[in-house]
Amino acid sequence: MIGYQASHEQFLPSELLRYCKLAEQAGFTSINSSDHFHPWSKRQGQSGYSFAWLGAAMAQSTLPFGVVCTPGYRNHPAIVAQATATLAEMFPDRFWIALGSGEALNERITGEKFPIKSERNERLLECHHIIKQLLQGETVTHFGRVTVEHAKLYTLPNATPLVVGAAVTKETAAWMGTWADGMITVHRPYEELKEVVEAFRNNGGEGKPVFLKVQLSYAKTDKEALEGAHDQWRTNIFHSTVLGDLWQVEQFDELGKFVQAEELRQMVRISPDIQQHVDWIAQDMELGFERIILHNVNRQQESFIETFGQKVLPQLQPGDLLYKKEQVLK
Repeated sequence: MIGYQASHEQFLPSELLRYCKLAEQAGFTSINSSDHFHPWSKRQGQSGYSFAWLGAAMAQSTLPFGVVCTPGYRNHPAIVAQATATLAEMFPDRFWIALGSGEALNERITGEKFPIKSERNERLLECHHIIKQLLQGETVTHFGRVTVEHAKLYTLPNATPLVVGAAVTKETAAWMGTWADGMITVHRPYEELKEVVEAFRNNGGEGKPVFLKVQLSYAKTDKEALEGAHDQWRTNIFHSTVLGDLWQVEQFDELGKFVQAEELRQMVRISPDIQQHVDWIAQDMELGFERIILHNVNRQQESFIETFGQKVLPQLQPGDLLYKKEQVLK
């Protein structure tokens, strides 16, 4: 499946509804989003609430949807479970959720101390267990890093949705293989990405689905694609320790002033060449990703959706390792 990333950090929720309709019409086969309270920069400038948006978006579509969120801070795990169950009941077999350890940018708004990564991981695991128990109809009382007292979901879907883990490093991927239903990660050089996937599969994740989010910038010229990526995504290319611990939009914008445009190529696939994008995605497919979610990080969403729908998606065979270069549409 080749999916479309609905970026709540960059676009109004109403705009994203329209882009999702266009993506479905163009041949994208799933939609993904991330739950943010703040954007990464003032230039991005939005942060609609993903769970409020999902009900409207899924009602206007037939595609499967996923969302990456962080339980245990501003989103209590019992509420995440309730939202997940509600969406999965309304839209059977069309909703999955990914749980991550979070970023201070979104979670510090509660005034609670945002802990170090190892502590965040322990809280994430507690929240995962709570969410899974609630989705299975159990009554949950838990006193630990988070507190739940006599919680039970009375509205449940017929089938429990996937609860996957969001991992960036191979260490986190190996840890998640022991407990998550699957994994979502972000693209990087092929050998590094292969290590992340193998770490997950070799530590309990064999046979579980793996998803990939690809950050790219497509435009008619390389200059336009590079400028669009630099404008919108230069605050997003830092190491995960920086992305996780900074907590104000203004801090990211100040750091972004030091990022040169060419540095974006390390983290974003920037090219006006359709065949290059096809080759990149085909290489991803060799690693066995069930879903590859494309995030065009510049603001030219309609052009991206239309062009990739016409010239990229027809060449790629979801679930297969092959693609056909001879089918390039000029």
